[in-house]
Amino acid sequence: MSAESRSTPSELSQWLPEESAFWSKTGKRIAWITLAITTFNLLLAFATWFMVSAIVVRLEGIGFPYDTTQLFWLTAMPGLAAGTFRIAHMFLIPMIGSRLTITVATLSLLIPCIGWGFAVQNPSTPYGVMLLLAFLAGIGGGNFSSFMPSTSLFFPKRLQGTALGIQAGVGNLGVSIVQFLVPWVISAGILGSLAGGTQTLTRATGGVEIYLQNAAFLWNPLIVAGALLAWLLLRNVPVHASFSQQLDIFKEKHNWVMTSLYIMTFGSFSGFAAIFPLLIKKLYGGFENGPDALTYAFLGPLVGSLARVGFGPISDRFGGARVTQISAIGMLACAVGVTFFTEPTSLGQFPGFLSCMLGLFFFSGVGNASTFKQIPAIFPPRQAGGVIGWTAAIAAYGPFLFSVLILWVFEATGKPTCFFYAIAVFYVCNLGLNWWYYARAGAERPC
Repeated sequence: MSAESRSTPSELSQWLPEESAFWSKTGKRIAWITLAITTFNLLLAFATWFMVSAIVVRLEGIGFPYDTTQLFWLTAMPGLAAGTFRIAHMFLIPMIGSRLTITVATLSLLIPCIGWGFAVQNPSTPYGVMLLLAFLAGIGGGNFSSFMPSTSLFFPKRLQGTALGIQAGVGNLGVSIVQFLVPWVISAGILGSLAGGTQTLTRATGGVEIYLQNAAFLWNPLIVAGALLAWLLLRNVPVHASFSQQLDIFKEKHNWVMTSLYIMTFGSFSGFAAIFPLLIKKLYGGFENGPDALTYAFLGPLVGSLARVGFGPISDRFGGARVTQISAIGMLACAVGVTFFTEPTSLGQFPGFLSCMLGLFFFSGVGNASTFKQIPAIFPPRQAGGVIGWTAAIAAYGPFLFSVLILWVFEATGKPTCFFYAIAVFYVCNLGLNWWYYARAGAERPC
């Protein structure tokens, strides 16, 4: 009798993905269906998490009286929340299973999406309320630390780099999609009069009517559909552990090494994704005919997300540690390179700035894929899920830390150059860690 026929409606009776017969007959179909549904919901989670970064660059133009410090804090709050929510999420799958976790987590995205949709329609909305809503947008970032460990349980080790690369890469596309779509969806009343009236966006060439609430309301029907799919089609793998049992990962040295490596990769991806629009605006927006931040900002997350998808299979073939080494070298070069364009004297320097930033996104995406190949190779399945959740939780503080640190550097020096020097030093340290523990000949845990 197959595992599927003896299983309960919500939980599979057994799960043996490493056995080829089981995988071919039963496991493969279930795993890929699970991946598709969870990835769709993860994309919505990332879109919710980063919609604030796309909205804040329009707030001043429609009458919100915010200065640079206040805008940077709005971009920082989702990252603060995401890391905190991820710490909670990392324990959920072994305790309550994939089906309930992913369904409820997806439905929770309605809270910030509805809240932001109403708040942006009134420039007198208190700043404290806006900060709270920005914090709640981080609910979307939290989902990653349960969705990814769930997926890691469904696939054999030989395919985990590919599966996790696809899920995280396509999920990360939510960042690019929201930054790309916002200029379009706010330009027309596509949701009808039920979504509210227009706001006047003031520009040098005059005013234009927009529907900024669409940037948040757009996701609500998709969220409901994603939650429904999760409830109807997802199953739970029979892997269980209590909260206290899952704490054993914190005794493992390699948990902390991989945490640092993932901060380097995903922390950079998410941090730069949050601040990229404001960086463009503050550094180059003041020039005559300066670039519209949202015209270019979506390119960074797009490049990083596609790199994560593409380098999952490459990491499966050549080993995660080797690919992580390449990622660290590339990020180091781009972090140093961008410093030549962070004190611009003309718009002619913008292509150099954009190229170096896109390089940072690309190599961070490469490392996002390779580090998630390394973790399942270093740890047994249940611990690997916990380590994935933990490393993702800490790296999710990237938007908060990057926003706060760049704001501090801006206030102290008037430019972000010192931040990029500091992050380059961090990349050098991680280059050494990865080489010593995982990539060199005779490494402690070659992977």
